[in-house]
Amino acid sequence: MTDVRSADPAVAETPPPNAGPEAGRAGRGAGLRAGADAVLPAVGILTALAAWWLVARLELVHPVALPPPGDVLDAFVEKPVQLLEHTWDTTLEILTGFALSVVAGVLIGLALASSRTVERMFTPLLVAVNAVPKITLGPLLVVALGWGQKPILTMVFLLCFFPIVLSTATGLTTTPADLAELVRSWNASRWQAFRKVRFPAALPQIFVGLKVGMPLAAIGAVIGEFQAGESGLGYVITQYAGIGDAATAWAAIMLVALVSILLYSALLLIERIALPWVRETTSSR
Repeated sequence: MTDVRSADPAVAETPPPNAGPEAGRAGRGAGLRAGADAVLPAVGILTALAAWWLVARLELVHPVALPPPGDVLDAFVEKPVQLLEHTWDTTLEILTGFALSVVAGVLIGLALASSRTVERMFTPLLVAVNAVPKITLGPLLVVALGWGQKPILTMVFLLCFFPIVLSTATGLTTTPADLAELVRSWNASRWQAFRKVRFPAALPQIFVGLKVGMPLAAIGAVIGEFQAGESGLGYVITQYAGIGDAATAWAAIMLVALVSILLYSALLLIERIALPWVRETTSSR
């Protein structure tokens, strides 16, 4: 006999009568978690601002190096258009350099995962490149590539491509044993195994590398603007710090932090949309 609840969608979606209190508690718990997700970051930011104000008020750090938050806000109010224009330039550099790093990092990770010979040949070289302090390469990049965006994008690439390479190679070489056995039982081709199993299974690990790389992209853009920038927030920091206007320099630093937070949050949202099964199949704290 056909179950009525399964035959009628409207009835099927109705919870059983004895599940009312549990369902209500689950709904309230989800609402509390959503509220905490929105409130706790704001509380953390307000706590940091209060600590900053207290340090500046007690003059534990000289005001030339760390002006009060009010002075930084005044500097932004005085130059909003200029600062926002430079913020847009820096954001474009971060996104462009990060996109290049993602493409190159995933491709290199695929190459390392596909061949042990390639992995043994080039992994030491990649580690060596990653170990070099990137700021030391800034003057050389200016000499080689000139002023402007080329050395800045190169700096972004050098800073954030290695975590993407590492996470991609790790994800593709750690396919769960039960999935690998299932693919072998189907006699799937290498391309079918890669497209249907290995790459989807590696995506959570790849996103780990992307989340590590995104803040590094912002750091790389600012370092590049220190060395070769003609615009951008790094350029603003060096120019105004050089003339003793620490408030405007700190306003630019705060904008860099804000851009990093927004881009990282956008990446988290993309991860949730692209990998909905991860939250359902992993335990939460």
